[in-house]
Amino acid sequence: MSKAEVNMYIRKEYLEWMQGYKDTPFVKVLSGMRRVGKSTLLQQFRDWLIQENGVTAEQILFIDLESVEFHRIKEYLQLHEEVKTAFASVVGKKYLFIDEVQEVDGWEKALASLLKTNECDIYITGSNAHLLSSDLATYLAGRYVQMEIYSFSYHEFLAVSGSETHNDELFQNYLTFGGFPGITMLKTDANTRFRALGDLYSSIVLRDIVARYQIRNVGLLENLISFFFDNIGNPVTAKSIADYLKSQRISVTVDTVQTYIGYLSACYAIHRVKRYDLKGKRFLELNEKHYLGDVGLRHALLGYRSGDIGQLLENIVYLELRRRGYSVAVGKTGELEVDFVAEKSGNKVYVQVAYILGSPETRAREFASLKAVPDSFPKFVVTMDLLRQNEDGIRHIFLPDFLLGEYI
Repeated sequence: MSKAEVNMYIRKEYLEWMQGYKDTPFVKVLSGMRRVGKSTLLQQFRDWLIQENGVTAEQILFIDLESVEFHRIKEYLQLHEEVKTAFASVVGKKYLFIDEVQEVDGWEKALASLLKTNECDIYITGSNAHLLSSDLATYLAGRYVQMEIYSFSYHEFLAVSGSETHNDELFQNYLTFGGFPGITMLKTDANTRFRALGDLYSSIVLRDIVARYQIRNVGLLENLISFFFDNIGNPVTAKSIADYLKSQRISVTVDTVQTYIGYLSACYAIHRVKRYDLKGKRFLELNEKHYLGDVGLRHALLGYRSGDIGQLLENIVYLELRRRGYSVAVGKTGELEVDFVAEKSGNKVYVQVAYILGSPETRAREFASLKAVPDSFPKFVVTMDLLRQNEDGIRHIFLPDFLLGEYI
């Protein structure tokens, strides 16, 4: 599949979400990590407006703040003037698209002003969760809707790879290289893909963290990132991370670790997942777990290690739950732990992830956590076992089938 064909791949759920909010008095926000396809979605929606809705090109202003053409726009007054000037002689409904809006200081003030006139239907993208959440809440409270965009799901990965069903070789590629659309497009050798992942990792870290927050000790940041990438799915605290780094003769305070964790979360490189006491029905403060925004990032830094497949499988299941709109926590019931407690619209599912149930003891351990859950919501053990057997109402599912099916 060519680059043009990948760019033409329609991510139906996201596009339908945008179409559903067309001409409503809200700012439509597409948020997510860099290079997950936010810009392409804007472009596809623009094409849909022109081809299917009779909107003219003159009625649409597309401001790509990563383009040299718009580098002159640095703050909100310049942004506001750009929009007003571009639309000054345009008749009819106007459509405003702003890509990577966080690059403009005070952008939310310009959008709040434009909303008051009701002249523009506004769509924006952003790659910094903290900036978006704080500024939207301050200036646009109740006047925006937001959709988080993720890299390709396994279903999407198969589609752009030309397959309609699970394929062992493609699944291994998905585990190895992740779901970034641009990486999926590369039909070349593994070394070239890893180099491309490395470039992508550098752009996320250097642009969204080092430059934005003016990090001076880049070495410390890289050590912290290596720790997280090597410990996906493991419970940690800022103190335990600081203690580990100190054991490696790297001086760091707990406050600095917490700050850097915030930076990594803000650019969607990592997702922080709280632990939830299923019996006490409360979130626990200690030992959060962390998952990556795409497993390809890990391999850009650490290389692919087949011995870590359990962590990788857990990460892609977590991302699939989030793609489908679930809020996710790690469940605790007594001394046992459930990998994921996923909730959406008052409904829950419980998911335990393992590579292979290679022994009766392993099987008993994985099922025991779900058996201890005190309610009747659906429960799944998802693994790569070819032979599977349900037990006490708990469904044992082939992991690729879980990613592709309608179980959740």
